Amino acid sequence: MTDLLVRLFVKDSDNISNPKVRGRYGILSGCAGIVVNVILFLAKFLVGTVTNSIAITADAVNNLSDAGSCAVTVFGFKMSSKPADEDHPFGHGRIEYITAMVVSFIVLFMGFELLTQSIDKIRNPEYVTFNLVGAIIIAVSIFGKLWLALFNRKLGKKINSPAMTAVVADSLSDIAATSVTLIALVLSNFFPSLHIDGWLGIIVAGFVLKAGYGIFKETLNSLIGEPPTKETVEKLEAKILSYEHVTGIHDLILHNYGPDKFFGSVHVEMPSDFDVLYSHDIIDNIERDVMAEFGILLSIHYDPVEVNNARVNELKIIAESAVKRISEELSIHDFRVVDGPSHTNLIFDVVVPRKFSLSNDDLMAEISSEISKNGTNFFAVMNIEYAFV
Repeated sequence: MTDLLVRLFVKDSDNISNPKVRGRYGILSGCAGIVVNVILFLAKFLVGTVTNSIAITADAVNNLSDAGSCAVTVFGFKMSSKPADEDHPFGHGRIEYITAMVVSFIVLFMGFELLTQSIDKIRNPEYVTFNLVGAIIIAVSIFGKLWLALFNRKLGKKINSPAMTAVVADSLSDIAATSVTLIALVLSNFFPSLHIDGWLGIIVAGFVLKAGYGIFKETLNSLIGEPPTKETVEKLEAKILSYEHVTGIHDLILHNYGPDKFFGSVHVEMPSDFDVLYSHDIIDNIERDVMAEFGILLSIHYDPVEVNNARVNELKIIAESAVKRISEELSIHDFRVVDGPSHTNLIFDVVVPRKFSLSNDDLMAEISSEISKNGTNFFAVMNIEYAFV
């Protein structure tokens, strides 16, 4: 069913790096959600009115809010697919995150509304009338929401969409909430004076609020700025290091301007005795190939390093060993040697984890102490930095 809808409504569906194609996926997802949720709202609202059940009515209103969320999703994808312009040179991809944030606000608002109504129902209980047709409609709606969740999950994975992930989370919470509603309706047939409708309504509200908070938290992290996945970093590093004469990389930074839309920079180490134009040509090839394979617009800084100087290589091993004795989590780069009349400066940068046990001053003192064991005339000149990936 999903594949059929994609073939019918998403032109050039395999070209997911194209913002317009992503937009078509989002519009398909949103329109499907609107249709399903409006149908469920009408059916549940009718059942809730007939049975006098606040849990069913609340669940119906939740479906109406979901339809509104899907409309927001359609608008968000339409806007995020716009090309870059003078005011937004990096494109409009982050609108997709804002869309997911708006969805989270709608879900949270409805959760608070349902909670308020349920508490009022506990204070002023009313009898719930069991209705077999209503129970069947609610059971069918669970399968409808399950299909919608699987539908959006498949589309969301294909285009790596946080907005669709938000819709999936919302649909799963609706499935749980509707299941509780069905339980309340069935129990009312066997225990008509139990008045559990309001309490189960609170459970429904809890599911909705939990889903809204989860969507909000995940989207907020994306807007603030998250590191790329470990898999992306490892593949990118392996790609760059696969080029001949590239001896090392460091200071990799990736900026996210929407799902799968990255701009980045990295320092690439190459032998200092190579012709500059030759090295520049290799760097151009790396930038072009990374764009083609990863869709990342990468800017590379060329770092010339001495690789054929036996003494420099020996001193670098001394520095690396000293750092590794302190912690295997540490690494160094940009190693240089400056000799003086009375001492030799070993100059390098140290990459430190964000939550390291030692302060920067204590760490530098430890490294200096370790290096001095190899000779009192060695002085470590260090710069402490943190990785962004």
